[in-house]
Amino acid sequence: MIDTINPVSLKKSSAYLYLVCVVAALGGFLFGFDTAVISGTVSLVKNDFSLSAVSEGWFVSCALLGCIIGVSFSGKLSDKYGRKIVLILAAILFVVSALGCMLSGSFTVLIIFRLIGGLGIGVASMVSPLYISEFSPSRYRGMMVSLYQLALTIGIVLAYFSNAYLANHAGDAHRAGSMQTIFSAEVWRAMLGLGALPAAIFLVSLFMVPESPRWLLLKGREQNAKAVLIKIDGEEAAAKEIEAFRAQDDNDDTSLTELFKPVYRKALWIGLLLPFLSQACGINAVIYYGPRILEQAGFTLNNALGGQVTIGLVNVVFTFVAIFTIDKWGRKPLLFAGVGGAVVSLLVIGALFAMGITSGPWILIFILAFISCFAFSFGPVCWVVVGEIFPNAIRGKAMALSTLSLWVGNFLVGQLTPVMLEGLGSSWTFWLFAICCSPALWITWKLLPETKGRSLENIEHYWKETYKGKA
Repeated sequence: MIDTINPVSLKKSSAYLYLVCVVAALGGFLFGFDTAVISGTVSLVKNDFSLSAVSEGWFVSCALLGCIIGVSFSGKLSDKYGRKIVLILAAILFVVSALGCMLSGSFTVLIIFRLIGGLGIGVASMVSPLYISEFSPSRYRGMMVSLYQLALTIGIVLAYFSNAYLANHAGDAHRAGSMQTIFSAEVWRAMLGLGALPAAIFLVSLFMVPESPRWLLLKGREQNAKAVLIKIDGEEAAAKEIEAFRAQDDNDDTSLTELFKPVYRKALWIGLLLPFLSQACGINAVIYYGPRILEQAGFTLNNALGGQVTIGLVNVVFTFVAIFTIDKWGRKPLLFAGVGGAVVSLLVIGALFAMGITSGPWILIFILAFISCFAFSFGPVCWVVVGEIFPNAIRGKAMALSTLSLWVGNFLVGQLTPVMLEGLGSSWTFWLFAICCSPALWITWKLLPETKGRSLENIEHYWKETYKGKA
């Protein structure tokens, strides 16, 4: 592996940088695929196991419990044992979950393997963007971390396509034995099991990438870190990175209590609020209810290209806006433009429902406008920011806290949206999403520093100098 090679024999390779970041971003692909694939299996599993409404809800939401547990331990494990080994653990969990769900003989066993998949999602949702953030040179970091969000959106779309394809071809041919059960009689097994293929690719690929250079520096393995840094960005840049790391104060606490000190208070608020608000804006509710709304608007396509896929494709396309602009324009401009556009879109959607304008193109236009605004701002920029703002010594634990905040927001929106739609109506539901989205504009303006082009050590130094200036 690269972190054991003599740095003298290494040369800078841009292709290597992109390749490693793409491998790490596969964690996002599996996150998106596993989250979305469930949509095509719910009715099938309900029929095969004769599920009650409570059991059906548990089948859909049980992975969330696994996510929360996975996030809770992933930060501590990644700080202690390294980012790479924890990513390998996530890949193994994905493989086991996909195969276990495909072969499960009872509903209880199916739930157990769904929980295991949730653990993998929780781990990957934290460690993949963390690894990319620490691995990438500062001038490319925004783009590289955005690859994670891009892979996530692609995973969602491919899950929709694979579900549609397997469902449409379930009765095409007679197969022998268990293959008949998996691909025809109980096609949901094939839908869930298909995730084992990209998970296995992720697992094998991880053995060919290095450990995070900053984690190696934290563990005193400077020569190994230097080898990685030279391969990424050349000898001169590697020397500067190592010198910046050495120049840091060496008396920082490595426990999470460091984050609660006044010097990092703003970083803490950003890390907790920005991920939470990215979910409280209602993105998952809009994606979930989007197809139904688009059908009301008269938007119809064939089974493979329904409303879900359309929304998913818009999500993918506009994530490219962030990839190509985040390191040129900066994090704050994208957040201002995207969050502002999302708030306006949500307000207009609510107004359209209030006025009874639920047919024609307008609902479609503003649903897709909201998705596109989220896709180039909240979606990718949130992951970039939380991977940058925390001090080196506790970045893993701190990012776990941020990711946990995101999953709490995800859970609350999922639980409360049906209640709001029934009790408040569609108009006020979307207006409340707009209200919940709005504080992100204030956070971006007052709390968030522009981190474009800054090294992680420079950002950590910024918090300390800012606090000294106020003291």
